[in-house]
Amino acid sequence: MEFQEVVARRHMVRRYKKDPVPKEVVDAIVTNGRRGPSAGFSQGLGLLVLEDPADVARFRAASTPEEDPQNWFAATFDAPLVVVTCSNKDAYLDRYAQPDKGFVERSDAWWPAPYWDIDTGFAALLILLTVVDAGLGACFFGIPKTRIGAVHDAFGIPPEFHPIGAITVGFPDEPPRDLTSRRKSEEDVVHRGRWTRRPGDPSPT
Repeated sequence: MEFQEVVARRHMVRRYKKDPVPKEVVDAIVTNGRRGPSAGFSQGLGLLVLEDPADVARFRAASTPEEDPQNWFAATFDAPLVVVTCSNKDAYLDRYAQPDKGFVERSDAWWPAPYWDIDTGFAALLILLTVVDAGLGACFFGIPKTRIGAVHDAFGIPPEFHPIGAITVGFPDEPPRDLTSRRKSEEDVVHRGRWTRRPGDPSPT
């Protein structure tokens, strides 16, 4: 599949068939997810791959909040594969405290944004695109803050790794959705040269 077609087809899928995800697709997900950008090559990424139905059910139970569970996505999804994407902030603080980075303390005070989470988000996007390229569907969703501890405990995730979300994967059991009418226009999103025009500025060409 051509790259532009992969991008155009990518959307969140919420209903899946029972068919298992082929091993070669799982392998591609893991391989490509590890190829994302990483500030300072800190590589503070962890992927928890759940293929066994019992593990998927355990994740569903651990991640579902006690209040209003019927409206929580994780309580209702039925996917053959779940990938939990985790970031490791300590890996970044350790890396940037090394001499070649010019910082002597393990501090997050100077970081303009949490790049440990951003880089993990990059990995999640690569996984989503890999799934589409393989002809399957996926959905990224967050885990309630109140359930992070339960997910840690259920799967023995080390304390330095923080789940930023999970991705369900499988063969779609729903028609493709066209969100064109709901997508913001280029004029609303893209600002060329300057975000706001000043009086007397020439109009962009």
